[in-house]
Order: sequence, then structure tokens, then C-alpha cells
Amino acid sequence: MFDWIERPFILGGESVIYLLLMAFFVALPCSQLGSFLVLRRMSLVGDAISHSVLPGIVVAFLFTEDLSSPWLLVGASGAGMLVTFMIELIHGKTRVKQDAAIGIAFTSLFAIGVILVSVYASKVHIDADCVVYGNLVDTLNYGGPTILGHVVPKPLITSAIVAAITMLSVIVSYRVLLMSSFDPGMAASIGYRPRIVHYILMAVLSMVVVTSFQAVGAILVIALLIIPAASAYLCTHKLKTMLLLSAVHSALSSIIGLYFYVWMDCSFAAAMVVAGAGLFILAWLFGPADGIVVKASHRKSVQLRSDINGTNDPA
Repeated sequence: MFDWIERPFILGGESVIYLLLMAFFVALPCSQLGSFLVLRRMSLVGDAISHSVLPGIVVAFLFTEDLSSPWLLVGASGAGMLVTFMIELIHGKTRVKQDAAIGIAFTSLFAIGVILVSVYASKVHIDADCVVYGNLVDTLNYGGPTILGHVVPKPLITSAIVAAITMLSVIVSYRVLLMSSFDPGMAASIGYRPRIVHYILMAVLSMVVVTSFQAVGAILVIALLIIPAASAYLCTHKLKTMLLLSAVHSALSSIIGLYFYVWMDCSFAAAMVVAGAGLFILAWLFGPADGIVVKASHRKSVQLRSDINGTNDPA
């Protein structure tokens, strides 16, 4: 029993802690922003941004030639804002539906990013596979400042800062996000600007996505945006509880994913997503709000009460 629990520590106690923290700090902000994407029925926009920030990263990298430069966040946020504007423009000015507008916008920008990577890869050393698939474990190989006698990898510090900024933003703007997500008309009537809130949300999302690239890549980050939020959505009808459950989902998928990674010697990021998908299946089956088993049990109890009342009816 204890041997199984201690198995991940064969990597070294410090490495295990850093990996868990890195995984959690990547998954946490994704889960919080993903909750609002799910509520707004904008999950595909998260997909679009996760792919479209690539040209922003490349352009910023061409000027800085430093993958750890904060300007990459600026470039990615700019590309995220651009794809959001393109989607709104195509959808609002033509008869093209939103899903088609999303497809047009993000594939076009992603293609531009791929061209930039292929043309300038030998010069700026951008690893396309890392951008697409990520390498969470590789973050341990980066140097960083010494804190309490321990060298903390720079990507871990960056992820922790982005996670803190995201959580602070959600807490401070919770009321605005709540109203603009459920009733944009009422939000506008009392002085809020739903469109501005939307663009700010997309900018923060772009920052979170590019921070996650190095760890999980452009594809798996979509799962971290949607799976925790969707799992929590099946368990509650309250937004605060949904945000809390999304955070718990992120923590559990990080821990379970670590065991999968050690057991199968596979991609840690992919193991996290598989663990998260398993938790989603549990929520789908047993979620208190919309789980299949719970709803079936509720229907059965209602039918039973109806039959009993019908039996006791004197008529």
C-alpha cells in the first residue's frame, strides 16, 4: 500500500513537488477561465485561441529570441485578441454562423503561425512539437532563482504568477463575469460593458494559454480548459461551487496524472488529461446535479411516490 503511494518519489522528492506544482498551476487558471467559457457556450473559442496564439508567440520570439521572455505573453495576448475580433467581425458582418467564423479565424491564424515556424525555425529554434504537444517534465531542466535554499525552475515561477493573476482577476471581477455570463442585457443596463468584459476575458485566456504551451502544448490545453469545467457543471448549479470543484478537479487530475506518468512512463500532460477525463466520466455518471445515475434514481423515486399516491387515492 505505502509502496504504491511512494512510487512517484523515485523521481526525487523535490522533483515530484515541482512537477505537481507545475501541473496544478497550469491546470488551475485553465479550469477557472474554462468555467466561464462553458457557461457562455464558448468552448470552441478556447480552442480557437489556443491555436491562434502561435503566430503571436513566433513574432514576439523573432524580436526577443528568448522563449522565457514576458513579451511572448504580450504577443500571444495580442493574437488572442485578434482572433476574437476576427470571429466577432465575421459573425457580425456576414451570414456566417459563429462556429464557422471560429473555424475560419483560428485556422487562418494557426496556418500563419505554422508558416512562420517552418520558415524561421532554424533561426529562432522554436520546437513545433513542443508547441503542439508540450513537455511538462522538461520544465524541471530550467534554471531559476534560489528560494529557501532550493533552485526553483523559472517556468514554475511564471506559471505560479499567471495562476495568481488569473485567480485575483476572477475574484475581483466575479460579479461582472457572473452577470455578463448569464444576462448580458441586464449587465449592460446597470453600467457594465459586456463586450469589454468579453475582450478582457479573452486577453487573460490568451495569457494563460501561452503560459501552458511549454507544459502541455496547444492541443492538450484545450482539455484543461474544458474538462474540469464540464465535470464541475455536472455536479452543481452554483457558479461559486462550480469554480471550487473545477479547482479540485485540477488538483486531482494533477496527482492522478503523476501516478499514470510514473506507472506507464508516458507523457505527463497526456496522463493528466486522461485522469481528468476519468473524473469527468464519474461526474457524468454520479454528478449530484446532472449525473445519469442520480437523475435515474430521482425519476425512479418520483415514479414510486406517484404509484404510492395513486394506490392510496380513494377514487
